[in-house]
This record gives sequence, C-alpha cells and structure tokens, in this order.
Amino acid sequence: MHSGNANAAPAPRSRQLRLDLLHTFEAAARHLSFTRAGDELALSQSAVSRQVQQLEGSVGAALFERRHRALALTEAGLILRRAVEDSLERLRDAAARVRTRTGRRQVTVTCTPGFASFWLIPRLARFTSAQPDVEVRVAATLKLVDLERDNVDLAVRFVPAAQGVGPVLFEEEVQPMCAPQLLRDRARPLRTPADLEQHTLLTIDMHDGSLTVDWEPWLQLMGLASVHMAHAVRFTHYTDAVAAAVAGQGVVIGRLPLLADLVRQKKLVAPFRTPAASRRGYFVTLAPQAQHNPAARAFADWLVMEAGQPGAKGAQAPRPPGAR
Repeated sequence: MHSGNANAAPAPRSRQLRLDLLHTFEAAARHLSFTRAGDELALSQSAVSRQVQQLEGSVGAALFERRHRALALTEAGLILRRAVEDSLERLRDAAARVRTRTGRRQVTVTCTPGFASFWLIPRLARFTSAQPDVEVRVAATLKLVDLERDNVDLAVRFVPAAQGVGPVLFEEEVQPMCAPQLLRDRARPLRTPADLEQHTLLTIDMHDGSLTVDWEPWLQLMGLASVHMAHAVRFTHYTDAVAAAVAGQGVVIGRLPLLADLVRQKKLVAPFRTPAASRRGYFVTLAPQAQHNPAARAFADWLVMEAGQPGAKGAQAPRPPGAR
C-alpha cells in the first residue's frame, strides 16, 4: 500500500507563500496602513495593496477589512500575523546563534554623513583598538534605514529631541562659523550679526524649506526675521558646506558638538558667542536583532561613554579679536 503523501504533487506556485509578500503583509499589519507600510518598504501604496491581494489569493482568505480611511485585521489576518512575527523572531534568534558559533563579530551602524565625518570617525580608532576582533561597518546616509529589513545593528538618529528613541548622546547647539581668515578682512568685518549681510551664506539645499532653514534656530534667538547675505551657495551635504567654510568661502551654521574638533584645531571660529539650542539631538537606537549581538551592544555602550567624555559635548569657539 502506498502512502497518500508519497506521491503528492507539490503545491501549485499560486498557492505557495512568497517571503516578499509575507514581509509586506507584516509591515501593513503592524501599521494598519498600506501607505505607511509603503513608506517603510520604499513601495507605493498601490504596490503594497497589490501584494496583499496576491497573498490573500494564496491563502484563500481576506486578511484585512478595508474600512473608510482605515484597515483592520480579519481573524485570518490575526492568525497569519502571529505566525509571521513568530517566524521572524525565530529567524533573528537563529542568525544570532550562527554569528556566535562562527565567531563572527560584526557591527553595522547607520548615521548621517555629518555625524560620521565629524564625530564618529575621528574617535572610532579608540573602539577598534579596544575591540580588535570586532569589524565595524559605517553606513553613512541621509536615508532613514529600516534596521530589521536592511540587517543593520544600530542607528544614531538625528531627530527632534521630543521624538528621540534610546539613549541620547547629546543635544545640538548651532551658531555661525567661518575660517579665521574671514575675521581678518577689514573691508568686511564680522563684529555683529548685521555684518553677515556682507558675506556669503553657505547653506544646505532643502527643497521643502527656505534658504536659511538650517539657520533658523539661531536667527530666532537673535531676533532676526531673516538674513540677507551678499551671496549664497547651496550644498546637498552638510560636510561639503563645512569644507567650504574651512576653505574661507563663506559662513556656515556650525553644529556643536559635531564641529568641536574643527574649533579646537582653530580651523573654524564663531564670530559671535551666541549659540542657540536647535532642539534636536543624536540618539542611539539598537535594532531588535542586535539584542543578541554582544558586539553591537558593546558598540552602543561605547558611543554613550564616548559622548560623555570631557569635550565630547561641544566646545566653545575661541573669541575672535573685536567680537562683542
């Protein structure tokens, strides 16, 4: 007698569960929104909806109730969500155990290019010398990285202080900065904020903001509705704007403590001793899968410790001659 399962045909492809559809479903179920799931997955709302429909066709049941401007999980959707979340957690645990058994000690951190260039990289040798068996990968980007989907261990997020998640490294202060040689230009002095109008503004090109959007916290502190400089040069990246300031090409809004090392090295100075709080800060966020990665946890602890070192939280710019 032959077993009924011995010669069973494989399930038709249309009935197989595709992992990409399950991943999309998990995001939609977590957000209860196709739009927010699409934002997270870099997909359009219609693409998320189509993938959910394909998954519903595979399981033969509706997973969501489509209400007016709202989604709700059906009973089938609740069952599948629990199964998918449990499977993802088991996969993360298995990956952590594999890393441990193979002796692989690796940390991937995502942060802004400015934080990487001005704060993290100058200090990174202290961590690698203390943990020589840990391989650190720095993913510097302005894109908001999904830590779980992109297999990133931790992030240093630059966000409004009220929205920060995880330990705070430091909050930010801003003030105008320039190269020391600009202060020696007698034809265009920099003694008062009004003198800025004779200088070149180095600013970040933000398509959804004004020309001086990165200057606004300082301008508000000074009671200046706007600043009309002789010229303006826009940059896509803050690192390029700072490089132009160091080269003496204009005045940039300096972010402390990111630029503290350049201040100590006297490559940049602040003409006015008037820093303003930007109400933004840098926060360390550990990914769920990194909870099982001792190297990632050690790196997160090192970041917090390093931020607490003397001088790490900022530096006052030397007072230039003639500054008031």
